[in-house]
Amino acid sequence: MVRVGVYVDGYNLYYGGRKHCGRGSAGWRWLDVRALAVSLLNEQAANWPGARIDRIVYCTARISSAHNASGSQDQDVYLKALLAAGSVDHIEYGNYISKVIKRPLATEGSRGRPVLVEPDWPIKVQAQGQPVAGALFMASVATFEEKGSDVNVASHLLVDVLTGVVDAVMLVSNDSDLRLPVREAWRRLPVGVINPGSGYTAGALSTSAGTGVGTAHHWWRTLAATDYRGHQLPDPAGRYTRPPGW
Repeated sequence: MVRVGVYVDGYNLYYGGRKHCGRGSAGWRWLDVRALAVSLLNEQAANWPGARIDRIVYCTARISSAHNASGSQDQDVYLKALLAAGSVDHIEYGNYISKVIKRPLATEGSRGRPVLVEPDWPIKVQAQGQPVAGALFMASVATFEEKGSDVNVASHLLVDVLTGVVDAVMLVSNDSDLRLPVREAWRRLPVGVINPGSGYTAGALSTSAGTGVGTAHHWWRTLAATDYRGHQLPDPAGRYTRPPGW
């Protein structure tokens, strides 16, 4: 029997689903993580014979109720539903950070890269009546972001691999910051990398990077909208019901 550990970056998974299915659409957020993982593992039955999921670790951070009360409430219901339904075995929490930052004003260029806004008529920047070369407009904006999910994924994955409690790994993330723990896992056992989004798998996690003792049994998979919509929790899950609009 091959014991499989599944390590999920919850925010990476969420934003992948939003990209596939649409932010305002229903029918994908109430995701059954275990059902999805089992389905993906079954696709690899010939590659990983005798494999079964031993544990699922879900890493996330709680949304700030001060800035998004409804989102915080919906997330709380979902996290409790995951545990009540046995969809995950452990939830590891990072931090949700809100702060004000100052950045140069920019527009979106090709491939989403920033193009800095330079002064031009009718708005010019001058000093003593002369144009200021290279002047930029600075904007002060609020930012809200989670911190720690990638570190928690990496920590759980490495601890389980190095202590020998799993024989294979499934990683649900497309975060290139996980290059080091994935590389170390590749060297020791078979790894499946699941890209939640619609773009290319990060180069550091891609097929060109996969080496090690399990090379012949490594695999890669990119999720689609049907993967999200086709693996939903029961409603209710325990005593928790799907939030409106989900």
